[in-house]
Amino acid sequence: MTLPLTPVAPIGSVFAQPLGPIAQALPVQPRSVQAMSFSQMLLQGVDAANQKAIDANEAVRAFTLDDSVPVHQVTFALSQAQLSMQLMLQVRNRMVEGYQQLMNMQL
Repeated sequence: MTLPLTPVAPIGSVFAQPLGPIAQALPVQPRSVQAMSFSQMLLQGVDAANQKAIDANEAVRAFTLDDSVPVHQVTFALSQAQLSMQLMLQVRNRMVEGYQQLMNMQL
């Protein structure tokens, strides 16, 4: 006994559905190379880490107030905020270490 074959619809793109308010707030960096000073690069990194912390806070707030927010989005936002904060602290530590090495150099 054979079962009749039914046509299968093709699988759409993974990003065909909206990603939600958290993923839409993520900044998209252009691929073009722009002349940027070191201080501008640092400030942009600090702003990005701050924005991820704000997004994570908003996701937690939305999750506690509304049951329709999936827990995986909240976990993802919290992980992104934690990783960006750790990266920012490592950059700061390396900069302080470099500054201390320059100050200890004898001329």
